[in-house]
Amino acid sequence: MRKALLVILNLPMLVYGQHEVIDLWPHQPPNAITDNVYVEETEKDSLGRVIRVRRVSVPTLTVFVPETRVSSGSAVIICPGGGYRHLAIDKEGYKVARWLNSLGVAAFVLKYRLPSDQIMETKSIGPLQDVQQAVRYVRKHAGNWGVDPTGIGVLGFSAGGHLAATAATKFHEVVYPAESVSARPDFSILVYPVISMQDELTHQGSRSNLLGPQPDKAVVDAFSNEVLVTPETPPAFLVHAADDKSVKAANSLEYFKALKKFDIPVEMHIFEKGGHGFGLGRGSRDTYENWSEAAEGWLEAQGLIEQ
Repeated sequence: MRKALLVILNLPMLVYGQHEVIDLWPHQPPNAITDNVYVEETEKDSLGRVIRVRRVSVPTLTVFVPETRVSSGSAVIICPGGGYRHLAIDKEGYKVARWLNSLGVAAFVLKYRLPSDQIMETKSIGPLQDVQQAVRYVRKHAGNWGVDPTGIGVLGFSAGGHLAATAATKFHEVVYPAESVSARPDFSILVYPVISMQDELTHQGSRSNLLGPQPDKAVVDAFSNEVLVTPETPPAFLVHAADDKSVKAANSLEYFKALKKFDIPVEMHIFEKGGHGFGLGRGSRDTYENWSEAAEGWLEAQGLIEQ
C-alpha cells in the first residue's frame, strides 16, 4: 500500500494525554436507556494508568497515530476483551495501539458499550452498533489521518475478538439508522477470540453477558460467527493457544474452516502454550510471544504495511 503523509484535521474530539478521544455518538447512542445510576468505573495500576474499564455507557475512540507522522495508509480499530463484562483497555488496547503505530498503522482503541439491560433496549446489539459506527467513522474521516478507506481493519481479543468477528460477518446488518458509508472491515486480526455462542465452543461468561443466561437457539445462531461467514467476509489472521482453558482453540479452528470454505484468505497460528489473555506477551520464552511478528508478516503480505 502506498505510504501517505499523515495529516490531522479538526474533528469533534477531546484530548486524552497525547491522544485524541472521539465521542462515537455526539448525541445519545441508539438503543440507549438513560440511567443516571449506571456510572463508568475504572481500575488503575500503581502508576495511575487506567488498565480496566467497566459499566461503559459512553463509547469512544482513542486515536493513536505513528510517531513518525508517516502512515502506511492502513488503520485498525482495536476491540479489547474482558468477557463483555469489562474492557482490558490497556494491555489489549493502548499497548496494542502503540505496537501498530510502530508499524506505521493508525490505531483506534474502541471503548465500546458493555451489554446491559440497564442502559440498552436490546443489549445484544449494543456492542455491534458501536463497532459498526467506529468503522464508518474512521472510513468517513480517513483522509484526516492519511488512511486509505479501503485499508481499515478490526483487531479483537477474547470477547473483543467476538465483537471484531461479528463486525466482519454482520457488517450488512442494519442495527441503527446509518449513512451509506460501509461498515465492512477490510481485514480482521483475532487473538484468542470467542467466535461461537454454541454450547460446545463458547465462553459461557461472554455468552451470558451478551445474550442472557438462557438464549434461544435462533439468538445463539445469530451470534455464532462460524456459521455467518459469506463470500463477502474479509480476510483474517487468527491466533490462539492450544492450552487455552477459558476460550477453546476450536473457536479459531471453526472460523478458519468457515473462511476456507469460501476461499477467503486466512492465516492461523495455534501455539502449544500461552493460555488465555497473553496480549502482547508476558516476557516468557514460549512461542506464543512471537504472534505479533507473525501478524506483522501477514500485514505485509496483504499489502497493508511496507517494510
